[in-house]
Amino acid sequence: MSEIQGTRSEGIALQTAQGRRVLLATVLGSGMAFLDTTVVNVALPVLGRELGASVAGLQWTIDAYLLTLTAFLLLGGSLGDALGRRRMFVVGTAAFAATSALCGLAPSLGFLCAARALQGVAAALLVPGSLAILRTSLQPADQDAAIGAWAGLAGVMAAVGPIAGGWLIQVWSWRAIFFLNLPLAAVVIWTTLRAVPAHPQSTSRRLDGPGAALVALGLAGVVFALIEGPARGNSLLVLGAGCVGVLALAGFLVRERRATAPMLPLHLFRSRQFTTANLTTLTVYFALSAAMFLIVLALQRGLGYSPLASGLALLPITILMLVLSPIVGRVTHRIGYRVPMSIGPACAGLGLAVIALFGITPRGSAALLAGVAIFGVGLSLTVTPLTAAVMSGVPSDQAGTASGVNNAVARLASLLGVAVLPGLSGVGTAAASGPGMLPPIRIALGAAAAICAAGGLIAALGLRRPPAPRRPAPASP
Repeated sequence: MSEIQGTRSEGIALQTAQGRRVLLATVLGSGMAFLDTTVVNVALPVLGRELGASVAGLQWTIDAYLLTLTAFLLLGGSLGDALGRRRMFVVGTAAFAATSALCGLAPSLGFLCAARALQGVAAALLVPGSLAILRTSLQPADQDAAIGAWAGLAGVMAAVGPIAGGWLIQVWSWRAIFFLNLPLAAVVIWTTLRAVPAHPQSTSRRLDGPGAALVALGLAGVVFALIEGPARGNSLLVLGAGCVGVLALAGFLVRERRATAPMLPLHLFRSRQFTTANLTTLTVYFALSAAMFLIVLALQRGLGYSPLASGLALLPITILMLVLSPIVGRVTHRIGYRVPMSIGPACAGLGLAVIALFGITPRGSAALLAGVAIFGVGLSLTVTPLTAAVMSGVPSDQAGTASGVNNAVARLASLLGVAVLPGLSGVGTAAASGPGMLPPIRIALGAAAAICAAGGLIAALGLRRPPAPRRPAPASP
């Protein structure tokens, strides 16, 4: 333990064994939370059959997790800054393992959605800490490379989800996708305690409990109205929930503007780079989450693919992110964020357009493969520079909060993508299965393609090339 604490002042070198263990712990921890979003997508049709879930019920399976994750991410970042980032990272990982076990044991859809909501709270404690630990544990010269590796490898873990989920469902049960988190969490906790320095807590940092309550209430009301609206119509319950949600979110912004210790420091958005990168995050992740939800529904319910086959159809995303992410990280370090973040979302949008127009048909397997490959290239160009662009504009003492903000934006986008596009396009009211459900899915995927491409335009107009990185001074002989 003395060795770990002794590295704190100068930072840990990424090339050392301890530095690699720090990177491993943060990648596995955050990747576990990201993996749990994508792996569940493949299980949705099976859940619908075994637990009797409608399209709205399947949306809640995804959004119950994203709702609490989004609502409490900002609080999770603040807790890490106030109580110690390593401590909250370990607590969040242990809680994530426990709630994952509850999900795997769920006897009904209602129990599963409740357990997923608790799982989201646990993820909100561990995700912000992962990136903040890199910023505060590693030496400054290695932080950009580490953040790039974190973004790429965590993205690969998320992309592995459809294949791992499809295989586990086919050889065992949908419950296995949740039990998978238990050994991963054990590795994360063991590695963190051995390698990550114990960062001092901030005794002056106060927590924004009223803000957390307002944003949770606001998101719950709005999401309830968006998911249940297509089935229930303009009922008093739907309209009331929507109005309460909007008012609570407005109250949240007022609260954060006036609070002495806000969990969403609005002054961060004075930075053009920080704001533009978060707007790009909002559009790209909105399209990504909606597309993954819709593509899996189309393949399994519309075209009769098995869970494993639908996971394999998305395999090019995993391969391309694994191969291209390190390359994109190095290129971004030389030329800046603007070019890859402008081209990437446009490329991903083109891939979704190909899938929508030609890929989800009985004879569209070649077009589906091409569209997924183009989409994977676009994501690879986007994810690594996006994370680096967000984090480079914030001071290190607010690393946890800034990480929480960006992750909250990404999860909010995912939450809204699943809640909005299926309902607006009529997916929930179309045929429950078979080719009859494909036309509204095509419309929704076309909308996702346009929104994703808009993210590239936002990056092109709003980002500036950062100054060239300073080279470290040569060591004295």
